[in-house]
Amino acid sequence: MNVRTDFGGRAVLVTGGTKGIGFVIAQTFLAAGAEVVVGGRAEPAVLPSAGGRTARFVPADIRDATAAAGLVESAVGHLGRLDVLVNNAGGSPDADAATVSPRFVERIVDLNLLAPFYVAQPANRVMREQETGGSIINIGSVSAHDPQPGTAAYSAAKAGLLVLTRALALEWSPRVRVNHITTGLIRTEAAASVYGEDEGAAVAKVIPMGRMAVPADVANTCLYLGSDLSSYVTGADIAVHGGGEFPARYLAARS
Repeated sequence: MNVRTDFGGRAVLVTGGTKGIGFVIAQTFLAAGAEVVVGGRAEPAVLPSAGGRTARFVPADIRDATAAAGLVESAVGHLGRLDVLVNNAGGSPDADAATVSPRFVERIVDLNLLAPFYVAQPANRVMREQETGGSIINIGSVSAHDPQPGTAAYSAAKAGLLVLTRALALEWSPRVRVNHITTGLIRTEAAASVYGEDEGAAVAKVIPMGRMAVPADVANTCLYLGSDLSSYVTGADIAVHGGGEFPARYLAARS
């Protein structure tokens, strides 16, 4: 069997691909030869580019099912096919579960759980008709496994995304593979202030790998899951979190 890792001639859609992790994911697929469409609510000043190609931007608020379907339709219109979907859009500010508003909870669940399904459903309809099928990659969070204070709605939504991934993998195999990446602490410009004045040096000490992830760590895993190297991988949850965190009792004993 010829195992293909060159993405020349392949079409990739990355939601939330205009900044942060999604921007690097889009760049990584472009560098591997793919044609890429990125979705977002506002067009950025700079679009991902690599390998002499620049990603196309399609505006869409994917919390709306009609807009999500329109994003997929536009991507296929631009690229002629769809081989890989990366459901990257997501996130949440911290919020006190005791006082948070119902509207806040709805919006967080809409973005982190419902929106990925709204995009995956039309993507599946396209991919299942292609001879080579397709790959859907859902970007999750360690919060789905290990919630932190202030993340109740976000953690619940991300836990739902993990189970949704497994359910879709069961229903859409073998033509369409659906996988999940559990991301841990990731250094981005937007998140740098969250990790303290030392820019995360202290935080890195609780991670077995000795550092926080960078967006490229996630992007390279997406490249694997979108390629022929993972042709028998579906319904999987790949942890990209540097080994997680040392248990608090271990750290306390060493201090």
